[in-house]
This record gives sequence, structure tokens and C-alpha cells, in this order.
Amino acid sequence: MNSTIKGILAILISSIGFSLMAVFFRLSGDLPVFQKSLFRNLVAMLVPIYIAYKARVSFFGKLENQPLLILRSSLGLIGVLLNIYAIDHMVLSDADMLMKLNPFWTIILCALFLNERARKYQVIAMIVAIAGAIFIIKPSFNSDMTPAIIGLLSGLFAAGAYSCLRPLGKREKAYTTVFYFSFFSTVVLIPFVIFTYEPMSITQVIILLLSGVFATVGQFGITIAYSYAAAKDISIFVYASVVFSALLGFIIFKESPDLLSYLGYIIIFLAGYYMFKKAQRNPKPEESIEKGVS
Repeated sequence: MNSTIKGILAILISSIGFSLMAVFFRLSGDLPVFQKSLFRNLVAMLVPIYIAYKARVSFFGKLENQPLLILRSSLGLIGVLLNIYAIDHMVLSDADMLMKLNPFWTIILCALFLNERARKYQVIAMIVAIAGAIFIIKPSFNSDMTPAIIGLLSGLFAAGAYSCLRPLGKREKAYTTVFYFSFFSTVVLIPFVIFTYEPMSITQVIILLLSGVFATVGQFGITIAYSYAAAKDISIFVYASVVFSALLGFIIFKESPDLLSYLGYIIIFLAGYYMFKKAQRNPKPEESIEKGVS
């Protein structure tokens, strides 16, 4: 089995992990997003602790990188909280696809803050993808579209976190960055959980722990995938999670996206596919960054 196939399999496992994470978030019931996120981060912190210890790498990174690590973690945490809210209030596959807009937002943010020139094909793909998002959001200018706007913002904050990872990838080990994010999120969330805490049953605790397990599978699956193969060769497969989310949403929650949402999925996927094929023909130098905020 060559490295590209291994990368594709890892990214598909990651997609299943993130989809199951969303299912368990929904199954945990009407709990505060802070509470759900805390469980997710507590579990996700365990694996990088072990790996960082075995590899003898720093848990908290270099002193000069602290502002960037804090910024990456802050943006990532906000993205996760917004994504959990969207998962709780939208069709699962709609929330997932709005999060999948983050590569397109990353193009804008890297151009604005990292002086990375956006290529013409990237700008075209970005405009098309945003047009597709409109079909999912279905603007009505009332409270009904609030979850969709929050879902859209979750992808934007995730993109901000990804943009921070580009310079961090040259300065810190991936597992240091992963641990830092989980530790930072846990510390920040504890006060919010204390003030908004809702009592939980044993079943809810188990479900939230499982959401953390599958979030960890998703996060490390995508990290491993990009260690096997370049993003230009496998990134298109991240959209598999939308298919998994749609199937799980239909089977477990009896929900189905409407025709406009399906049209939005197709448009965004085609924009992603166009950018994927163009990137294969016009590769940029690969940078070693940890993928995935969720």
C-alpha cells in the first residue's frame, strides 16, 4: 500500500471520527456548549500528552511562540464552540459543510495577514464556494438563520486557527501544538462550565466521553493523513465527512437536508474539487502543519 492510499484511508477514518463526534454531541442532549467542549478537550488532551512525553518534545512550546500559540488556541476554541452550537441546531450535514468552508476562508486570511498571494484559481473557487454556502444558509433575515450564520462563523474561526498553524509549523512540533490547544481550551472552559453547569446522567457523561474519543480519532486521523501524503493529493477526501454526517443524521435523527442544501453541497464540493485539481498542477511548497481544529 503506497503512502497516498494510506493518507486517503487516514483521512476517511478522520471523517468518520468527526461525524461520530457530532452525533454524540447531539445525543448528549440540551447541555451548554462549554460543557460539551470541556469533555471533548479533556479526552483529546490525553493522547498528545503521551506522544509528547515519549518523543521528549515540549508540552508548552518556546517562550517566543506563546502569543501565536495562544492566538491559535483562542481562535480554535471559538471555532469549536460555534461548531457545537451549529451541530445542536442544524441538520448535521449542513453544519459539517459550513465548517468545510474553512480552506476557502484560509486563503483570504493568509493573504491578509501572512502576505501569501492568493492565486487566481483560489479566488475563483472561494467565490463559488461562498455562493454555495448561500444555498445552505438560505438567507431569511430572521432568527431562523442564526444557527447557519454561527455555523459559517465556525469555519471562519477554524480558518484563523489554520492560518496560525502555517508559521507555527516551522517553529513547534505538531503534538506540542495539539496538546497546547487542548490544555488551553480546558483551562479557559472550566470557569464557564462552573457558572453554566447542568447536571448530567451517567449516560450523558459516557456519551460526552465518546464524543471526545471520536474527536481525537478525527484530529489525529487527519494529522497522520497529511504526514503520509501532500495536501494536494488527498485534501478533497475531507468532504467525505459530509456524506457520513448526512447518512448518520438520516439514520439516527431522521433528518434530511432540503434540495437547496444539496445544491449548496454540490457547488461547494465542485469548488473544492476545482481547487484540488489546480493545486495538483500548480503545487506550492508543502508546509508541515497540524490539520484540524476539531
